[in-house]
Amino acid sequence: MPFRTEQCGGIEWKSWGLDLDPASIDQMRNACRLPVSVAAALMPDAHVGYGLPIGGVLATDNAVIPYAVGVDIACRMKLTVLDLPVNALRGQIDRLSNVLKAETAFGIGAKWSDRREHAVMEEDWSVSPVTQLNRDKAWSQLGTSGSGNHFVEFGTLTLDEPELDLDAGVYVALLSHSGSRGTGYAVASHYSKLAMDLHPELPKELRHLAWLDLDTDAGREYWAAMELMGLYASANHAIIHDSIVRHLGARVLTGVENHHNFAWKEVHGGVEVIVHRKGATPAGAGVLGMIPGSMAAPGFVVRGKGSADSLCSAAHGAGRTMSRTAAKHSFRWSHVKKLLEERGVTLLSAGLDEVPMAYKDIHEVMAQQADLVEIIARFDPAIVRMAPEGERAED
Repeated sequence: MPFRTEQCGGIEWKSWGLDLDPASIDQMRNACRLPVSVAAALMPDAHVGYGLPIGGVLATDNAVIPYAVGVDIACRMKLTVLDLPVNALRGQIDRLSNVLKAETAFGIGAKWSDRREHAVMEEDWSVSPVTQLNRDKAWSQLGTSGSGNHFVEFGTLTLDEPELDLDAGVYVALLSHSGSRGTGYAVASHYSKLAMDLHPELPKELRHLAWLDLDTDAGREYWAAMELMGLYASANHAIIHDSIVRHLGARVLTGVENHHNFAWKEVHGGVEVIVHRKGATPAGAGVLGMIPGSMAAPGFVVRGKGSADSLCSAAHGAGRTMSRTAAKHSFRWSHVKKLLEERGVTLLSAGLDEVPMAYKDIHEVMAQQADLVEIIARFDPAIVRMAPEGERAED
């Protein structure tokens, strides 16, 4: 069996993966105890988060849980395939590295002095007092990336068969991972506190799973703010990719984009529910997604199989095997540089807490969810930029 089934809180739920840590499983058990919970699943990249574990999928009845969406609302992946020659990744390292340095900005508080333009800033930012208050900050950070595991990188995309409207072959691709920046964090913080204040009856272990009823003003307000952060996160990636493509004078061949850390209104078992995917990739039948590995490990473009058991979800990455603090204490850059050289990866910047050894084997993770997604292409990183050493993680 590819998954394990468990009963908790009147809910039968399944977990994928052979080495899930007990703390993540306990967090899912707690989530199933909520009176609004109706279904759940745990992905093979799961690790501990606030409230719901990262890699946790939870369906609720007409309620949204801010901490089950996540602090970095609408964090997402975007892959763009370019018409550059594959040998540019070796023969034009300086050029490609310089464009990453020029057109990306990383870290908490990162912003552009010359603001980027995008139609998302013409959306209704008054849907929530938090988004209205932070609109100017959001504009200053438009087109920037966060810290922690967020990145922008060049690499090769390999298709063994024709896919994505492309012939089989190897292509140059641009891949990014980031979310809704400081404004998304402000939305998450405000409504998480509000939800906890509205549910003082919850025991300590369930406090971070406090919910907002969608029939209330607070619930509708958060939902509108969350959806706006989804548009904003997508705009951040669009600006990053458009800027890099324009700088290079390249042409876009195709692309794939999806977000995690979000909630969707979906029908499961004939009933409309709110599906929270905190660090989980939508994997409905035929739905495309991008699941990354690490700075020295491949990622994969996948097509969802629409598994009802997983609430049409899959992993969103390799998943951590240790905390950021433990990684910083366990490794030195000398260990990492040798591995990067072996893999042919040029690393421009990153924190020691993001070393590949702090992550699970992406190949094992993908094997453990073969019933959830089909692999259709492989992405291998070649030139990687992340937040510099010393940045506090915000994921």
